[in-house]
Amino acid sequence: MQTYQFETTINDGTIKVPDGCKYKHGAKIIVTINDDNDVDWDDVFPPIADTALWKFNRDEANAR
Repeated sequence: MQTYQFETTINDGTIKVPDGCKYKHGAKIIVTINDDNDVDWDDVFPPIADTALWKFNRDEANAR
């Protein structure tokens, strides 16, 4: 895996990737916002798992 670091602006949810990083491969993107805007990240990235459906029994979890 190769790592590239660059700074860019986000315009209407679109990130411009520099020409040197444009390959036809999968990518893992980490976004760091450089301002103090309060973002509700659950609205941006809703939780993947619905934990309300999970059943947890502490006694069974601690059984040896």
